[in-house]
Formats: sequence, structure tokens, C-alpha cells
Amino acid sequence: MPIWQVISMAKTAVVAVGGNSLSKANQKGTIPEQWENAAETAKHIVSMVKEGYNVIVTHGNGPQVGNVLLRVELASHLVYPLPLDVCVADTEGGIGYVLQLTLYNELLRNKINKGVVTMVTQVVVDKNDPAFQKPTKPIGPFYDKAKAEQYQKEKGWNIVEDAGRGYRRVVPSPKPCEIVEKDLIKKMSDTGAIVIAVGGGGIPVIRQADGTLKGVEAVIDKDSASSLLASTIGADLFMISTDVEKVALDYKKPSQKNLDHLTIEEAKKYLDEGQFPAGSMGPKIKAAIYFLEHGGKEVIITNPENIARALRGETGTRITKGGKDVVESKGACAKN
Repeated sequence: MPIWQVISMAKTAVVAVGGNSLSKANQKGTIPEQWENAAETAKHIVSMVKEGYNVIVTHGNGPQVGNVLLRVELASHLVYPLPLDVCVADTEGGIGYVLQLTLYNELLRNKINKGVVTMVTQVVVDKNDPAFQKPTKPIGPFYDKAKAEQYQKEKGWNIVEDAGRGYRRVVPSPKPCEIVEKDLIKKMSDTGAIVIAVGGGGIPVIRQADGTLKGVEAVIDKDSASSLLASTIGADLFMISTDVEKVALDYKKPSQKNLDHLTIEEAKKYLDEGQFPAGSMGPKIKAAIYFLEHGGKEVIITNPENIARALRGETGTRITKGGKDVVESKGACAKN
């Protein structure tokens, strides 16, 4: 059998790793720290390759894009400013490079002959998405009240007070509608290469009347965009790598209960009950539900160090469709 047919028969997994996999909460986020963290993450991703998967890696960029915006702010009197969509693109390229190099080295150490490629990815959002009328996503540095009012007037920014720590810019976080480079990502993955894509949720763009694309100042939820990519290309597995080994009910309470398995129905029920807050596990559970309702077979949520064990069924939380048939929908985004 030709090698390309063998490769194309491999299962495909989309693995979403958080921005904090590179810049951990207890670290300063220096470049040496990011290299070290990326090298560790690469080991866990390569463990999936050893299990026979074609792997597509997506990643967050929360700490990194915040630092880019801070640099833009501090250097504004010396160089031209960068719009938010360009900042997202910068982090896609930068983080992609760090992951690409460390994955290449880990494959080499394991004598695995596979390529690694980063795809700077554009994600179409609906220009009429309600998020553009009500920005809610805090981003960038904190300001005092005077500076916040100045920027609100001069730049037209939406500014909010953030938990008593100062004032921050808030930007829209629209739903992802289409992964522009989806076909290229799938083709590269089908060759057996590890593809790094949809970094930071992807660069938000709108499609204009003539079909051309235009960048917009917004951020897209990484888990939501990763779920869309996984369902669009027909991935067999959607792996969400986070900072806990298992999804839990009553998280960090004396009554905490770790979950080995969830059906869609159970996930929706616990979501409605407030078990999975918007600032932590909520977006991941919503992304899992979307993937399964749009043709996906299985979702695993666990932390990076347990990816290999989770694949073997030894840990992690598996989310599946359950006993009821799930009606596949065409998506919720309007043409724009």
C-alpha cells in the first residue's frame, strides 16, 4: 500500500493547548520559560503521534497578546501602533515558531520522521455578531482612570473597571464562523505533518460583499475556534489540554467530584446549573458540545502531562454523544 494511503488512514486529533502552557501562572513569562514549557508540551503532543494520530495543534495566546499590546503602548511615541488583528497575527507566528521548533526536536529525539508546519490562520466572524455592539473581553494593560478616559476619548476604546485593579480596554469576542485555511490545514495533516493552526483563536476577519476579507479588532475564543476546526475537517478526536486532570463538579469545594465521563445531555445540564463558569471550564464544555453536535465522535479534557494516559483511558474526562441521536446543524453564523 502506498505510504500516502497509510497516512490518510490514520486518525486525526485536534489538540487545543492553553496560552498558559507556555506562560504559566506562577512565572514571569520570559522567553527562556516559554522555551522550557514548550519543550515539555511537545513531549506530550508527540506521545499522541506515537499512538498513531495525525495531530493538529491549536493554542491560546492570552498572556502573549497582552504583552504585545503593552509593548505597543510603551513604544507608541517611537513607532507606529499595531491594530489588534495584527497583534494576534504576531502571536500566532511567534508561538507557532516556539512550538514548531520544540516539536521538531522532540520528533527527532524519538526518531520519528514527520514535518512540523505553522499555519497563520484567519477566522471569519459575522460582522453583525452582537459582540461588536457589546464588547466584553478585557485585553491589554491596566490604566488609571485619567489615562483610561483619555484613551476612551482619543481612540474610541471601550473601557471598563476591572475587579478593583484598574481600567482595561474591552474588545468584542464574536463567534467563529469559518476557518479560511481549513482545506490547507487538512491537506497538510493528511500528509502526516504536525500542523499548528488557529493560534489564539485565529485572526478575526469579516467577509465583505465582494468576497474579500478584512481584519477586525476583536478576539476569538480559542476553544470555540478549535472546535469549529475539528468539526469542519472531520477530526476523530478533540483533545482539550488544560490545567486540571479531570473535569469536576463543585470544583475546589469539599464536595468536589471528578468526572470520568459525560454525555452531551449531562454536560448541558451541569452547564445550565452553573457548574462550569464562563471564566474557566465553561468555554471548554461548550466547545466540546459543539464538536459532538457537528459530527465529532469524542472529546477528552485533561492536563498536558496526562495526555498519553488519557488516550489509553486511564484518566481525563471523556465526553461523548451518549445514547441519543444528535442532529447535526450547519452552524449559527449568518452570511456576512
